[in-house]
Amino acid sequence: MSQDKSLVQIALYAALIAAMGLIPPIPFVTGIPITVQTLGVMLAGVMLGPWRGALSMALFIFVVALGAPLLSGGRGGLGVFMGPTAGFAIGFPFAAFAAGYMAILLRRLPIFPATLLAAIFGGIVVLYLFGITGFKIISGREWLDAASVMAVFIPGDLVKAVIAASVAQAVAKGLPDAILTRKG
Repeated sequence: MSQDKSLVQIALYAALIAAMGLIPPIPFVTGIPITVQTLGVMLAGVMLGPWRGALSMALFIFVVALGAPLLSGGRGGLGVFMGPTAGFAIGFPFAAFAAGYMAILLRRLPIFPATLLAAIFGGIVVLYLFGITGFKIISGREWLDAASVMAVFIPGDLVKAVIAASVAQAVAKGLPDAILTRKG
């Protein structure tokens, strides 16, 4: 694949997650809103693969850190990394990498179950490791308490994983070369 095409794909997925930030967050009592952007993290990983997916999310987070209000709710700037969602934002590139890597490992399976499992692994397991850790550090809560606060978001993120797998399956039917984790 050409370097130019890779750069376009990385920028495209960074823009996709930025666009997803325009969808208003659903406020939640924990101070952590329900957003659509984690779907973008899952898609970046399962569609682009580990490195391109991680780079697209790193680009997105870099632009947010520079002050662009691209996180859901119009948040941006360094202050984002001091709030209750800091761990999630920091975890975006790692989650996309994990989802992409897992999708490659599972590429011999049919696309829907492979990308579903990859999206769950990267977009929930790995991302929540970062999110819970960040929330614990910022809030000063105990590990179990911080994890229980986050547990309420898992059902919604499971729905996002199903959507990511459905998108991957639909894209694979029309543009099989667009699913970079299926190559090799």
